[in-house]
Amino acid sequence: MQRQVEADCEVQNPRTVDHAPPIFPLGAAVTAAQLDADPHPALARLRAEEPVSWLPSLDGWLVTRHDLVLAAMRDAATFTVDDPRFSTAQVIGPSMLSLDGEAHARHRAPFVGPFRAAEVGRRFTEPCGDEAERLVERLAPAGGAELRATFAGPLAAAIVTRALGLDAAEVDAVLAAYQAIVASVTSITAGAGATGAGSDAFAGLAARLRAVIQGGDGSSLLGAAAAEGALSTEQIVSNAAVLLFGGIETTDGMIANAVRHLLLEPSWRSWLDGDARRLDPVIDESLRLEPAAAVIDRYATTEASLGGAKVARGDLVRLSIAGANRDPAVFGDPDRFDPTRPNLRRHVAFAQGPHVCVGVHLARLEARAALDALLRRLPGLRLDPDGASCVRGLVFRKPVRLDVVWG
Repeated sequence: MQRQVEADCEVQNPRTVDHAPPIFPLGAAVTAAQLDADPHPALARLRAEEPVSWLPSLDGWLVTRHDLVLAAMRDAATFTVDDPRFSTAQVIGPSMLSLDGEAHARHRAPFVGPFRAAEVGRRFTEPCGDEAERLVERLAPAGGAELRATFAGPLAAAIVTRALGLDAAEVDAVLAAYQAIVASVTSITAGAGATGAGSDAFAGLAARLRAVIQGGDGSSLLGAAAAEGALSTEQIVSNAAVLLFGGIETTDGMIANAVRHLLLEPSWRSWLDGDARRLDPVIDESLRLEPAAAVIDRYATTEASLGGAKVARGDLVRLSIAGANRDPAVFGDPDRFDPTRPNLRRHVAFAQGPHVCVGVHLARLEARAALDALLRRLPGLRLDPDGASCVRGLVFRKPVRLDVVWG
C-alpha cells in the first residue's frame, strides 16, 4: 500500500545522490544470518574497532557503541524516521513512529497522558494481573507448554486490545491482523513489497478502529484522542496500529525473554525470594541483555560525522540497541545476567529522545504481572530439556519457541 503523505508529513531530506559504499573490513564480513542467529560476538568486535560501520549485508550503517547510539537517538534533525523507505509507514500510513518534528509531536501528544505511569497503574494493574492469572490457570494442569503462543502473546494482545477499546472476544482477530501486518512490513524490508494480506488486514482493522473512535466513548484511549481534535480519524487509526504493533510484538518478546533469562539462571530465582519488587530489576536486566527490538532505523538528513565515520545524506543508519546495551564502557561484565548491577536503567531498550517508547510503563506492568503469575502458580517451572528456547531475530529478538515444564 502506497504511503499517503500529508502536507506536513513530507520527507524533507530524501536521498538524492548515490555514492560508492565505504569499506569497513569488519562490517563487510558480517552477514544478516549472523545478526539473526547470534549477533553479540559480531557486535562486540564492531563496537571495539568499527563502532560506526558500513555493512553491505544491511546496505547501511550499523552503530553499536552506547554513546553514539544515544546521540543519534536524540538527534532527530540529523537522523530521522521520516523517510519513504520506512517500511511500517508504507503499510499503516504516517504516525508518531514514522514522523519527526512538529508532526511527530502532534501525533504523539494525545497518547502521552493515558500512558503515564500513574494512569497506567490505575487503569491496567488489575486487568494485567487478572489476565495473567486466567492464562496460567488454563495452562497449569498440562505440566508443560510453549509459553510464547499460549501465554506471552495472548497476554500482550489482550491488554493492548483492551487499551484500544476493543472487546475481549476480538483478541484472536486482532492477533491475526497483527501477524498479517507484520508479515507485510517484513516483506517490504526484504525488498519484496507490501503483501495483499497485510493490506487487507490493515483495512479490516482500520474499519473496526473507526467504529470505536466514532462511537464517542471519551473514556477509551481512542475516544479521548478523538475528543482532543488534534488528529483526524485516519491519523488516530494509524497511531492505534502503532500501539497495537508495539503492544504485541515487543511486549511479547520482552515477556518471553525475561522468563527465559530467569529460567536459565536458577540462582536468581532464589534471590527473588517471593519479593515482587525484585521482578523490576530482573526485567530491566533481561531488556539489557536481549532487547525485544534489537535495532531501529534512522535516515541521515544531511552529511554527518558519527563516531569518525562520514555518513552521507540519505544513508540508512541502523542503531543497534543490542550492541549499545552490552557496551563494556557502560556495563561491567556486559554478557553476564546480573539484576543487581547499579546502572540497569542506562539500557536503551525503550529508545531515547523524541521516539522513546510511549508504552514503556504498560509494557513493564505486563511483564511484571506475567513473571509473578508464572513463578507463583507453576511450581518447579523450568525450561523443557527436550524443547527449544533459542532467541533469534535480526530486528525483533525473542525465542521462536519457549518450551517449559513444571511440577
